[in-house]
Amino acid sequence: MSIAPWRSPLARALHRNRAATESRYLQLATVTPEGHPANRTVVFRGFYGDTDQIKIITDNRTEKIPHLQHHPWAELCWYFSKTREQFRIFGKIWIIDGQGKDPTFRSERQVTWQNISDPARAQFAWPAPKQPLASVKSAQGEAIADPPIIPDRAPITIDPTNPPTHFCLLLLEPQRVDHLELGDPHLRYLYEHTAATWHSQPINP
Repeated sequence: MSIAPWRSPLARALHRNRAATESRYLQLATVTPEGHPANRTVVFRGFYGDTDQIKIITDNRTEKIPHLQHHPWAELCWYFSKTREQFRIFGKIWIIDGQGKDPTFRSERQVTWQNISDPARAQFAWPAPKQPLASVKSAQGEAIADPPIIPDRAPITIDPTNPPTHFCLLLLEPQRVDHLELGDPHLRYLYEHTAATWHSQPINP
């Protein structure tokens, strides 16, 4: 499979911004079942095999999962501060969870779990996201409401080999990439995937 033409400028941006930790953070925008926009920051986990599909991990207890089940189209926004360039990547997201039957996807999910850091794996042992914080009691058994205290989350023992059922691998299959370079002069390129082929053209910034 040939690599999409936008992969070269993206690889160059990743290389030139490699010293900046934030260069691996990007924003994922989804649409709620009510039609409202929802945005959050996720971490780039590489590409799936020799495809152009972008890997992201998440907990299936988060809100983005029902959003994507209702409307699987989403957009990533990726800004590189050192080189002052932005990539907006639109495409369809596939959810690979513990119930998946495809052996190739199951294997990729497990390998991804094994490759992430211990702190990243430990987050999947936390309580369900966005649920009310469990009350914390004082030594006398009285509930402490102010200030809020986050329960101690360490140490956590979690299997580094087999992912928990709520660990999800998301694969975004790009259909359109908008690349903006904020240099002198500003440059902008649009890449679109139509009829099984990528087409690119320079456009106005």
